[in-house]
Amino acid sequence: MEYVSRLNRLRQSLAARKIDALLVSQPENRRYLSGYTACDHGIAETSGLLLIPRQGTPYLLTDFRFREQADNDTEHFEILLYPKGVLPLLRKLCYDLDINRLGFESHYTLHSTAEKLQELGKRLSVEVLPLSGIVERLRVIKDENELALIRRSVQLNEKVFQEVFASLDDKATEVDIALEIATRMRKAGAESESFETIVAAGAASSLPHSVPGSGKLIADGPLLIDMGLILDGYCSDMTRSFCLGRANEDYRKIHRLVRQAMLQGIDAVKAGVTCREVDQAARRVIEDAGYGKYFGHALGHGVGLAVHEEPRISPKSRRKLRSGMIITIEPGIYIPGWGGVRLENMVAVTDDGYEVLNHDTTLLDL
Repeated sequence: MEYVSRLNRLRQSLAARKIDALLVSQPENRRYLSGYTACDHGIAETSGLLLIPRQGTPYLLTDFRFREQADNDTEHFEILLYPKGVLPLLRKLCYDLDINRLGFESHYTLHSTAEKLQELGKRLSVEVLPLSGIVERLRVIKDENELALIRRSVQLNEKVFQEVFASLDDKATEVDIALEIATRMRKAGAESESFETIVAAGAASSLPHSVPGSGKLIADGPLLIDMGLILDGYCSDMTRSFCLGRANEDYRKIHRLVRQAMLQGIDAVKAGVTCREVDQAARRVIEDAGYGKYFGHALGHGVGLAVHEEPRISPKSRRKLRSGMIITIEPGIYIPGWGGVRLENMVAVTDDGYEVLNHDTTLLDL
């Protein structure tokens, strides 16, 4: 079972750091280690925590609302409820399990909660240690099962896009399209969007993270759609830019330039190559054409249980790609007052190169 293997790898990390137990609060990390699928309603309202001792039974700590779901989702965890809050239960577990050094995920813990954990540690003579990235380092390399799940997520995302694209007309607004995408995703079996869909028409497409509004599609004008879904826990992410109608020569020029940058970025992907080198391969195409100032974000990011995770494909990152990483390649050119073009595919890193996970190419060559 993959969860047992993942727990064992985590425990090796805990042993190397001489940590007796780790408190896991980040939802994707919980799911990765246990299969527990419950969502948080924000960082201030948790659906549960994992307590992973270096040895022995791991625990899922939750409340009455999630008991049945916890039973259904997990096999290797003892489920404990905290009717009076999690801190009294933690106090008892630290004593029962003889925990002297307790780690917690500092990047997904409120400051007020961290202070309470530190106070609890002082009363129990337990050293409470803020940690970051300890589980994420395990998640960055996907196994074959994860790769298969991500492929399915990408395929379903493309299917939804193709259906929506076929129904587009200039009477629709950005919001209409975004809602149609979200509805079709859910009806097709997705758990949810992996992020809020971006639909940007006309000049709004120069905003990399434009929010869909009441703007209508413009006949022969630019349209950018950035969308992704979650299927069986795993995310997809794809961007397509095109014109509803016939693109003029200026738009075709920019689109072809971005497409060439994307292809150069993809072609640079290989285990052992740095993230910076991949970014530079794509960015150089845009810079050499004189549009460098209009491409101001990183080239891509990792994708898995979260839609944005390590590694970051940025000009500053000297991290080396490893086989099993899943990344996006998404160059763009954004010209204020005119519009923007971004093209994005997902890529799996392999020992001798890459595998492009997207198969939809209908709008990549205008």
